[in-house]
Amino acid sequence: MKKFIVLLVCAVIVLVGYIVLDRSGIELPSFGAKNDHEQGIAFYNNKEYDKAAELFKKVCDGGEVRGCSNLGVMYEKGFGVEKNEQKAVELYKKACDGGHMLGCHNLGSRYAIGNGVKKDFSKAVQLYKKACDGREVRGCYNLGVMYTNGNGVEKDFSKAVQLFKKACDGGEMNGCGNLGTMYAKGEGVEEDLDKAVQLFKKACDGGNMHGCFNLGLMYAFGSGVEKNEQKAAELLKKACDGGETNGCRSLDTIYKLMAK
Repeated sequence: MKKFIVLLVCAVIVLVGYIVLDRSGIELPSFGAKNDHEQGIAFYNNKEYDKAAELFKKVCDGGEVRGCSNLGVMYEKGFGVEKNEQKAVELYKKACDGGHMLGCHNLGSRYAIGNGVKKDFSKAVQLYKKACDGREVRGCYNLGVMYTNGNGVEKDFSKAVQLFKKACDGGEMNGCGNLGTMYAKGEGVEEDLDKAVQLFKKACDGGNMHGCFNLGLMYAFGSGVEKNEQKAAELLKKACDGGETNGCRSLDTIYKLMAK
């Protein structure tokens, strides 16, 4: 069990410093879009970034703050415009100040990792909390990470568990994966390996490769499930193929065990 827990700790509870494009209200963006925002998303999806940036600017200038947040993403990535992290921060702030919670999340992520601004965990915490309180579950997830690691706040596993659950319940698979880890380690909650397995499976099925990796470990060590090296190998391969390098390293070990 000790070896299992050590491996588990290495793969999760990480800050997701991603920036997110707002696709709210759009199911299948097409070039028959009803408004400039939808049309901008359609151009973005088609990798016509210059046209997307032009429309997001038009939307932003027209007072629709989700366009400002999306234009910020374009500046941060250098898609359709010259890359400018400071400009991106200004646009996220404009969106956030205008009540756009995804803009607050994106701005918080910049403060958390120091892109376009000086790193400031306390500021990141404030912004993640604002986003989370505004029902942006990515903010809840990252706020949970801050409480787990004690960045900008006093370390509090119980608070982290609450936030990961809120994120997971809202469809943020990173939250499900980290909540599973808390149950597996007994941090902030009573240890419950069965619950951990359920959460890792939910995360993995939702496309979270950390969840697939950790579920693979559960099968490899027979923790919360019956030991099954074949199942473990399948899950670790899925994690590896999905970009989780720990899955690749562990997969080699599992294959060697199966060959004996």
